[in-house]
Amino acid sequence: MNRPVTALGIFSGGLDSILAALLLRQQGIAVECLCFVTPFFGAERAEEAARRYDLSLTVRDISAVHLQMLKNPHYGYGRNLNPCIDCHALMFRLADELRQERGWNFLFSGEVLGQRPKSQLRPALQAVDKASGCGSRILRPLSALLLPETAMERDGLVDRTQLQGISGRSRKLQEQLAAELGVTDYPSSGGGCLLTEPSFTVRLRDLFDHEPDCTPADIALLKQGRAFRLSPQARLALGRQRGDNERLRALALQRHVQLRCAECSGPLGVLVAAAAPLAPQDVQLAAALVASYGKDQAKAQVAVRLEWPDGRVEVLQVAPLARERAQQLQL
Repeated sequence: MNRPVTALGIFSGGLDSILAALLLRQQGIAVECLCFVTPFFGAERAEEAARRYDLSLTVRDISAVHLQMLKNPHYGYGRNLNPCIDCHALMFRLADELRQERGWNFLFSGEVLGQRPKSQLRPALQAVDKASGCGSRILRPLSALLLPETAMERDGLVDRTQLQGISGRSRKLQEQLAAELGVTDYPSSGGGCLLTEPSFTVRLRDLFDHEPDCTPADIALLKQGRAFRLSPQARLALGRQRGDNERLRALALQRHVQLRCAECSGPLGVLVAAAAPLAPQDVQLAAALVASYGKDQAKAQVAVRLEWPDGRVEVLQVAPLARERAQQLQL
């Protein structure tokens, strides 16, 4: 009995990746989907789409290696801090390692020629193929008819006549194909990656400037609530709502100073030092910021409770920081 053809696809759960997987499955190819997770994008959409369309899905957290790449991408950034070419090349390289480990025939993705200016113009696709080291094993089913024939097609593993020739930013052809394949529920286009969001990349640039050795745990803190730069050595994360406070507390435990108004309700602050020990003026400024967003912000003095990573607790009496000054410090 002939061994079935197998393909491993990088899968976001968006319409394009769903269609690419279903086009190949329609040919009788055994399809496995792979979703990568970093602090900047997760697996929720991929998991939901995989359940809905009965696709096998593997999820891999690549936060550490992705952050290392992000700090110095060979092909640079897009409009914000999105290193799309380097990111796609990294994903294909890691996917190819898994492909070889499990003995699958080739890789695929939902990329569409010309859909995105940074990563999906023809030169960008060629750069991804070269940088990943596995370009000869990558099939892009939605645009295959506009791209050079791959070895998988020449060798009969894939029927080229059943692939597509879609290009450009319009989704009209994908929507028509979705109707043909019975895909009726899928997320809207765009979004999903924090590195394309201007407001977040301001915070991230600041972090890279002041803490070049930052880790995925630092990125996780950066995503919660408000962010303030207190000095070159210190920054503060401040919750906006209860959910932020709970996540910040979990991220701060035994690592950073936690601050909260001692006698009224207010947000949780997490004070992070780029280098120990914390300067007293940074601690005072952090406490004043926490006080300025608490219920007693109109008082002349507010008690702020500090919990240090070593278990020490102290209370500082501080004047709430003027809101104008707080806004100047906010990233």
